[in-house]
Amino acid sequence: MDNPIQIPTVAELQAKGEKPELLYWVGCAASFDQRAQRTARAVAQILTKAGILFAILGAEESCTGDPARRAGHEWLFQMMALKNIQTLNQYGIQQIVTSCPHCFHTLKNEYPELGGHYEVWHHTQLIEKLIREKRIQLREEKEERVTYHDSCYLGRANGIFDAPRDILKALHTQMHEMLHHRTRGMCCGAGGAQMWKEEEPGKTRVNIARTQEALDTKAQTIVAACPFCHIMLYDGVKHFGKEEEIRVKDIAELVAERLM
Repeated sequence: MDNPIQIPTVAELQAKGEKPELLYWVGCAASFDQRAQRTARAVAQILTKAGILFAILGAEESCTGDPARRAGHEWLFQMMALKNIQTLNQYGIQQIVTSCPHCFHTLKNEYPELGGHYEVWHHTQLIEKLIREKRIQLREEKEERVTYHDSCYLGRANGIFDAPRDILKALHTQMHEMLHHRTRGMCCGAGGAQMWKEEEPGKTRVNIARTQEALDTKAQTIVAACPFCHIMLYDGVKHFGKEEEIRVKDIAELVAERLM
């Protein structure tokens, strides 16, 4: 971006006597992975265009603890979660949007048992709402053949199947479903802390099998809505030597490209 959006922290707004309508939970992926950072910038563009006063925690944000809990380290999860809850409650945060389904699931469904009660949105839900309410306008461009990958924690775990597909309809794309989609969606291969370990000997890597399903649709763009899925699918496309012809994009990036 030529003119990067300057996003305030909650602490900076508080110092001015202001409070954000919405907290954008950036997440570990967008903090450290360049591809996920493009998604975060796209979300920031969309929220800014919609006129939403939002902020981030900045250095006060830490991992939700999701990987620790999935890997079986419950004590570490609770320590990380309680620290985040203390920070969020201290600022009186009520609404949170995040681009990561893992963060979304943890903040929405697992923090309440530890005292963290918030209205939590995944960015596909919020973007679909902004389009439906005409708070953002999209340019009509040449139809693009796409396929959408259902993230496990967005789809099967939380039942969010329609919002991303409604966004793709609003973008006037040609949607072609993979063999396994919606409730039968296939994991990208990163879930359950698998992101950080090697595949079992003699097994086909899950992201390679999933990417093959995506390539079978003949889509020009593989659309994801999770930073970890994005990484795994992009690596799958590279495995097949297709990175010059097939795009892997987060749905927020597609929307940001079409903003009027």
